[in-house]
Amino acid sequence: MIQLIIKDKSTKLFIILSGFLIANALIAEVIGVKIFSLEETFGFKPLAIKLLGEDLSLNLTAGVLLWPVVFIMTDIINEYYGVKGVRFLSYLSAFIIVYTFFVFYASIHLSPANFFIISKQGSGVPNMQYAYEGVLGQGTKIIIGSITAFLLGQLIDAFTFKKIKKITGEKKIWLRSTGSTLISQFIDSYVVLFIAFYIGSRIGAKNGDFVWSFQLFLAVGTLNYIYKGLVAIILTPVIYLLHYFIEKYLGHEKATTMKEAAMNS
Repeated sequence: MIQLIIKDKSTKLFIILSGFLIANALIAEVIGVKIFSLEETFGFKPLAIKLLGEDLSLNLTAGVLLWPVVFIMTDIINEYYGVKGVRFLSYLSAFIIVYTFFVFYASIHLSPANFFIISKQGSGVPNMQYAYEGVLGQGTKIIIGSITAFLLGQLIDAFTFKKIKKITGEKKIWLRSTGSTLISQFIDSYVVLFIAFYIGSRIGAKNGDFVWSFQLFLAVGTLNYIYKGLVAIILTPVIYLLHYFIEKYLGHEKATTMKEAAMNS
């Protein structure tokens, strides 16, 4: 039975695309705790960009490395398996991400062995338990904001993709793929910041704690969206390349049948 399932090319392709989408979404959530300087990564001095009254440089979450890949996978799945396929995988991804952070929470609260705490002092890490908690113990507000933004972004991407394809037909792959990504990333860029940082910084804030202003929220969101938008445009040729390999793998007749079924689902 398993051999018959795996031998079916459309089923095998769905498993591969699903695994890649979920893996990238989960990894992006985990690595997203790190904020990096884009300019210094490429050996340049940080920029001083004046935006909405705020002085900003290109400090981005490490998750931006993989989120464009997630949205490309979403568009490919939408093309061949329809909105229902994207919706199913979006909910499944969100569940797996939440489950993962519950496991992280449980593992953080296990009592560490004494030798584990001091095991990396020679490498400049005085307390491995604090380091472990700092990397894996993302705040609840950040997780809620990120999951909400992810689900909204995925569902809006799938909906927009289908609407554009209904108008353009099989032509203009770049328009439905890049266009839907630009719209969904707009939502994603602001929702996660609004929940996790603008509102989150106000909940339980004490005197001296940093509280995000609305201007800062808008400025950082805009900067993040510009970056994501540029990456989406740059990656447009990758979408055409994936379409080429998938069409070659499935065969033109099979691929056409799947795309028609996806549009009518």
